[in-house]
Amino acid sequence: QVQLVESGGGSVQAGGSLRLSCATSGYIGYAYCMGWFRQAPGKEREAVASIRISGSEVYPNDYVDSVKGRFTISRDTANDTLYLQMVSLKPEDTAMYYCAAALLVFACESVGNVDYWGQGTQVTVSS
Repeated sequence: QVQLVESGGGSVQAGGSLRLSCATSGYIGYAYCMGWFRQAPGKEREAVASIRISGSEVYPNDYVDSVKGRFTISRDTANDTLYLQMVSLKPEDTAMYYCAAALLVFACESVGNVDYWGQGTQVTVSS
């Protein structure tokens, strides 16, 4: 049973920083992807950043254009934890952020391809 548990959300002013964490338990697979999605009130859930894991293959991380240069996704394999470092936060980054995992390496760009979801952590950025 795969479980994803997010933490690290909160309220910050514009220009501030937060680091989200996603603790992972259970075996996902040999080749898979993990990522962060977000959903603002009244909007659809969107992919924010993803990382691909496939044995010795190395793939570049993926980011939605609106967060490029401000957000960094990373993974600590020793602690089975996924991170999202967010700097220069803007009010439009306000949303519930979800950790996700999919059993296909290139599946973390689409909500419909996600196999596992965390419960979400709220990020609120005030102007």
